[in-house]
Amino acid sequence: MNRVVKLFSKLKSMEVPMDFGMPVLIELDSIESNCRLCRKLDLDFIELNMNFPEYQARHFDVEKYSGLKEKYGIYFTVHLSENLDVSEANDFVREGWLNTVASTIAFSKKISCPIINMHMNHGIYITLPDEKVFVYEKRFDEYFGSIVRFRQFCEMQIGDGNIKICIENTGGFTDFEKKAMDYLLESHVFCLTWDVGHSISSNEKDMEYILAHVSKLAHFHIHDGTRTEQGGKCHQELGKGDVNLEARIALARECNARCVIETKTVAALKNSVDWLRRNGKTD
Repeated sequence: MNRVVKLFSKLKSMEVPMDFGMPVLIELDSIESNCRLCRKLDLDFIELNMNFPEYQARHFDVEKYSGLKEKYGIYFTVHLSENLDVSEANDFVREGWLNTVASTIAFSKKISCPIINMHMNHGIYITLPDEKVFVYEKRFDEYFGSIVRFRQFCEMQIGDGNIKICIENTGGFTDFEKKAMDYLLESHVFCLTWDVGHSISSNEKDMEYILAHVSKLAHFHIHDGTRTEQGGKCHQELGKGDVNLEARIALARECNARCVIETKTVAALKNSVDWLRRNGKTD
């Protein structure tokens, strides 16, 4: 029996309160319209997405977001840009990314944001006649040195703040990324995000690593998806794909993790919230 299914069976009767949230949605034109929807759906938080122009660090107005928290009775998490690369070889670009992280941490402290989500970056690769060579793997000492500095930097910036930087799976961690993550996860400020839709669409390439570090799971991105040999689809509404949602949500409860319902449209989000309630997954 699948390891996660076994865990679900064990936990089925252990209902632990858990927060569900939503991502900011591209079809809504302001943070307040996202907040109104979050409150209407009786969700707990919104994950701000720094891939959007309006959610760059320069727009993170503490007074504005504190007011929205109070007005709508919600809170915020933050998703750093998917382009974030703290190992970038260009010093000026790398410093820009580190400044972005520092500004995001400072903002998160002021509005009591508990989670900052990030992706690992494979970096560039060189295509040879018979193989693909990642520069970070080939120059691993330099790469790992940048990871050491990043961990120290984040620990210093967060200090005694109650913030976790959660590393999300996307389409399969490389071996050099796993070595870097092993080091980052030794720190009290780093944890994991399990994106269950990315996981299924990549044929569960990252499941073994995630379950080996289950004590570091603090955040989930919940969306449905399909599995194929060529790679499937994800970000589908809940109940429309192949993800064992009951098992994943049970594990999230056991880990005391938050869950972002990471569908991409208002309609899919509403339908997914309805699915959760029909299936007794919300508190």
